[in-house]
Amino acid sequence: MNGICLNKNMSIVLIAVVVLLSFAGMGKAASEVRDSDIMKQMPEIMTDSSPSVLPEDQQEGRLRTGAGTIELSIEQAVMEVIQNNRDLTAQRLETVKDGTFEMIERASFDPEVFAEISVAREKILDPSETEDERITIEKIGKASLGLQKKFAAGTSVRTEISHERDASDDIPEDRKTRIGISLTQSLLNGFGPSVNLASVRQAELDTAISLEELKGFTEMLIADTEIAYWQCVLAKREIAIFEQSLAIAKKQRDEIEQQIDVGILPRTEAAAARAEVALREQDLIDARSLAEGYRLKLLHLIRPGYDASLDTIINLTSKPDIETLPVADLTDRLKLAEKARSDLNEARFRLRKNRLETVITRNGLLPRLDFFIRLGRTGYADTFSGTFQGFSKDEANDFQLGLTLSHAIGNRKAEAIDQAAIATRIQAEMAVDNYLKLIQLDVRLSVNEVERTRKQIKATGTTRMFQEQTVTAEEDRFDVGSSTALLVAQAQRDLLSARIAEVEAVVGFRIALIRLYLAEGSLLEMRGIRIESPNTAF
Repeated sequence: MNGICLNKNMSIVLIAVVVLLSFAGMGKAASEVRDSDIMKQMPEIMTDSSPSVLPEDQQEGRLRTGAGTIELSIEQAVMEVIQNNRDLTAQRLETVKDGTFEMIERASFDPEVFAEISVAREKILDPSETEDERITIEKIGKASLGLQKKFAAGTSVRTEISHERDASDDIPEDRKTRIGISLTQSLLNGFGPSVNLASVRQAELDTAISLEELKGFTEMLIADTEIAYWQCVLAKREIAIFEQSLAIAKKQRDEIEQQIDVGILPRTEAAAARAEVALREQDLIDARSLAEGYRLKLLHLIRPGYDASLDTIINLTSKPDIETLPVADLTDRLKLAEKARSDLNEARFRLRKNRLETVITRNGLLPRLDFFIRLGRTGYADTFSGTFQGFSKDEANDFQLGLTLSHAIGNRKAEAIDQAAIATRIQAEMAVDNYLKLIQLDVRLSVNEVERTRKQIKATGTTRMFQEQTVTAEEDRFDVGSSTALLVAQAQRDLLSARIAEVEAVVGFRIALIRLYLAEGSLLEMRGIRIESPNTAF
């Protein structure tokens, strides 16, 4: 028998464990579904270039890969960072969080159901009665159910039905039911939609601010990605130039050493050639190190957190060469920046929010004066159903009308809050003006940099061409014995600097354009990217 009982108990325990685990699994599944729902509420970052219209090797999510190698265009880099960057995902979730505060503020105007039930038991001692009749037990039961709602005009409406039962040992049971409605209207403090909806409007502005922050963050992230891409391109081109220059320097060193061995040149000529080889090797080491740093930065941007992603080799397929046209529309770009810059729009939204705050604090200076009216009807009987029949009697009606007034003497707290709000609003106005001046300066400086790099492309190309002629002439003079290895090395060094400067000018023009688009707030539009949310699109 004991064994049977033990088996039964064990069965019950096992069933309980299974049930608990089932509920735990359901809770986990429900949590995962909830997380998925939250992720779906994030603003979408859309691109005008769909995968179907891109070349096969540039289609979204279809990078051509080899053994630890990817081929990456500038368009692919931008799409990868939009899809994979975790900081961007976190910023999108921040927008979801800010949107919930708007829901919270609107919820203050939602209807509210309330209910209450209570039971009381009381012993009453009456000294005038005999000893056996002194103690009376009184039982009281109360229950109420109602609905209340607040309106934007400052009106509060409350409807309620309540029932009360009173019974004791020596008194017949007494019951009453009351149905009533009450209305309260604020006449000074708290009056009007402008005050009562201010918090909702502020929450809406917070959502708009969050979207502008997301826009600015996305712009900066894309700009960083594109700049890192072109820096990688520049580093690889510099490596190719240094490798070519090193090969030339080694060839020249070998030729000089051969001529020294046969007695054509003195041994003093070897030092300059060997020093030039050593310098080229130094430059190549630095260039390769710089390229590795840019590669790691670019991979971290486009594929953060991927296993072994930092070991991936990148083959860059986009070329930096671009048509160089002068910037002739500075006035239009300044106007665009005033309209499109996300940080300026954010400052404007904050100013609007602070102005709403002064509306609230200014209203808070007024006394609290409320008008109220209450209507009700009560039915009395010794049974619950009988109380409703008592509603037909006119004497069961009740009516109340009046005003309530309250005001703090001195009102120092409200005065201080209002003054702080006014000071904050003035600060916000100054911030907008300051942002506007800084943005105009930023655009002008960016245009100046674009023009500088644009002109440098032609100038450095001309310099490189003449340096090539100089090297050729110096080598010819060296061959006939009218020059030295040192002069040839100096000429080749100048040519190397000219070639590097030409590549830097081309890539620098690309980077300057990115920074100009960033300064005027048009980078997302130029890249065909838009941010969409359920309520707002940028």
